[in-house]
Amino acid sequence: MIDFCYSVNPYFPPQRLVEEITANAAKLLTQYPSGMRVNSLLAAKNFGVHEENILVGNGAAELIKDLLQRLSGKIGFVRPTFEEYPNRYDKAESIYFAPSNENFSYTAAELINFFGEQEISVLVVVNPDNPSGNFIPKLELIRLINWAAEKNIRLIVDESFADFADEDATLIEKKILSANKHLCVMKSLSKSHGIGGLRLGVLASGDENLIAALKKDVAIWNINSFAEFYMQIFEKYKRAYAESLRRLREERKRFAAELEKISGVRVVPSQANFIMVELVGKISSKELCKRLLIGHNIFVKDLSAKVSGKNYLRLAVRAAEDNDKLLAALRKELSA
Repeated sequence: MIDFCYSVNPYFPPQRLVEEITANAAKLLTQYPSGMRVNSLLAAKNFGVHEENILVGNGAAELIKDLLQRLSGKIGFVRPTFEEYPNRYDKAESIYFAPSNENFSYTAAELINFFGEQEISVLVVVNPDNPSGNFIPKLELIRLINWAAEKNIRLIVDESFADFADEDATLIEKKILSANKHLCVMKSLSKSHGIGGLRLGVLASGDENLIAALKKDVAIWNINSFAEFYMQIFEKYKRAYAESLRRLREERKRFAAELEKISGVRVVPSQANFIMVELVGKISSKELCKRLLIGHNIFVKDLSAKVSGKNYLRLAVRAAEDNDKLLAALRKELSA
C-alpha cells in the first residue's frame, strides 16, 4: 500500500544516516539514553538557541499535552487544524476562528481582527496549517507576536511543517525567543525529517520558567537512545537535509500542477508537504478514498470529518514515482 495519509519528507533521512544508526543499533538498544539536560543541550546546539529555552519531547504530542495542561482561561484555535490542540483543551473554554473562503486561507491581520474582539489568554496557530497548508509569512508572524504581547496573550506557533515553505519561517531563533517570553514554538521533527518512528519533537520559548517547569514534568528518560543519537549526528547531514527540502518544494509544485489538470479536482495552495484538494464532481471524498484503497492500493486522507458538507482530501507529497501512481489512479476514477 502507498500511504498518502502520513505526511513525511520522502527525501530524508539519506541512506548514509540510516546506515550509521544501524551500525550503532546494538549499543543504542542496550544502553540508557542521557537525561533531560544533555538532550536539551543537544537540541539547543541543533537549533542555535540556549539550553534554558528548549525542551525535547517524545514527539510533539507529548509536549502539546504537557503544555496545554498548564494553561488556563479562554484559548483561540483556527478550524480546520491539527486536532491534537483543541482535543487537549476544554471545549467550553475554546473559541474558534473559521475562515469563510473555500481555501480556508487566513492572514495574521484576520486573526488579529477576530481574536482582538475575544477575551482569550492563549492563541494557537499552526503554520503552515494542517490540513489546509495555509501559510503566514514570517513578517506577518512577527506582527502577530507583537499584537499578542500588547494583549498579554500567550502565543503558541506550531511550525512542524515550516521547513517545507518556500521562504524561511522558523521562529526558533535566540533573538526572537529572548524578546518574546509570551511566545511558544512547537516543532515535530517527524514530518520534516522523516523520522516518525523516533518520536522526536521540541518546544522552544523565551519563558525560561515555563520551560524549566515542563522539564520537571516529563520523565527523565522521555526520549530513547536512538532519538538522542539522531540529535548527536544530525549536524553532519544538514546539507543533505537542505537538499531534501529543495527537492520536496520542487515536487510539490509539479504535483500540484498535475492535480490541477484533472477534471473534478480543485487544488488548495499549500506550503506544507501535503496538498488539500476539493472534489467538485459527483463522487464523494469517502467513496473516492474507498475506490483508491480497494482498486489501487493507495491510502489517502478523507477530510469529511474536518470539513462537513464538502468533499476534501489531503494528499501527502511523496516522491515523484508514487505521486504519478496517485495521479494515474485519480484520472481513472474521476473519468469513470
